[in-house]
Amino acid sequence: MGSQAPSPNPREAKWWQTEGDGRILCTLCPRDCRIGEGQSGFCFIRRHENGRLLNYGYGTSTGFAVDPIEKKPLSHFHPGTSVLSFGTAGCNLGCKFCQNWHISKAHLDATASQQVTPEDIVALAKRHRCPSIAFTYNDPTIIGEFVIDVSLEARMAGLYPVLVTAGYISPEARSEVYENIAAVNIDLKAFSEPFYRKLTLSNLKPVLDTIRWVANETDIWMELTTLLIPGHNDSSTEITSMCEWILEECGPQVPLHFTAFHPDFKMKQVPHTPQETLRRARSLAQKAGIAHVYIGNIHDSEGQTTSCQSCGSVLIQRDWHSILQYRLLGNRCPDCEEPLVGHFSPSAPSRTDSRPYRAH
Repeated sequence: MGSQAPSPNPREAKWWQTEGDGRILCTLCPRDCRIGEGQSGFCFIRRHENGRLLNYGYGTSTGFAVDPIEKKPLSHFHPGTSVLSFGTAGCNLGCKFCQNWHISKAHLDATASQQVTPEDIVALAKRHRCPSIAFTYNDPTIIGEFVIDVSLEARMAGLYPVLVTAGYISPEARSEVYENIAAVNIDLKAFSEPFYRKLTLSNLKPVLDTIRWVANETDIWMELTTLLIPGHNDSSTEITSMCEWILEECGPQVPLHFTAFHPDFKMKQVPHTPQETLRRARSLAQKAGIAHVYIGNIHDSEGQTTSCQSCGSVLIQRDWHSILQYRLLGNRCPDCEEPLVGHFSPSAPSRTDSRPYRAH
């Protein structure tokens, strides 16, 4: 537990109870932090003050950007549109390979955070013609109270709230935090409990529970991402086991993204993921029966293109995050009329620019 300087407008947190010894038990995520007076939880931003748990991340952002929705990555959720992306300081995982560690491992007093309201964020999304708002960069679970308020405001304005998350959240909080979410990309970091314990300082089972819950008990559009780290989670056996679990618990239509690792944070000694590893993983997933498998963080146009599962026609041809060809008629293949799973605009997309944006 660490100390932290306060931000201007903390909010009382949800999902906590007082222990017999005076400490507070935070029940937001499976970490179950027991927090003494004046201390913060593992995530840095949930702090025990005067017998209450306060969320110091509420209403803060480390900056905004207008991104392609494909960057989240989401390939079957309004492709070709833009999304207003933002994150906060802190995280409830301790990934040694974190590629946003300068945000996720920062305290608010060490990060240039700005104060924003749900109304500010919705207005900013509208100003930049973004139909979606993404909670991303660090894990939005730790600002669950803010996610609830922003996503409700977004829905009322006709926008789509998107979560990019590791899915490490308690069942108690999950239904509230996800209530107004339209789409989620869950980072299934590996299919091994030792990997999760050693390299993320968390556990696999709660993540699987969240994926299963979203797939079977909600209407939220879900895609999954696995960052393949050479020598740690890229064996054919583990990839095949993971795909078999996805098929059994979620069905064959959940899009799966395999993305390339680059050396960062505490794993700078590990090499980049070879392109052949990503292509092997994609082939294994396809052979297992997963219908839509993509490759990311590396140039591979074939691995980033969406094809019809019935006749094989190219439906959405991509190059990195750019759409080169969009052939869908509504949600159907123009050649055989087979429907494509996902959420699609009635006409070809027209994306705004993707310049970084900093609010003033």
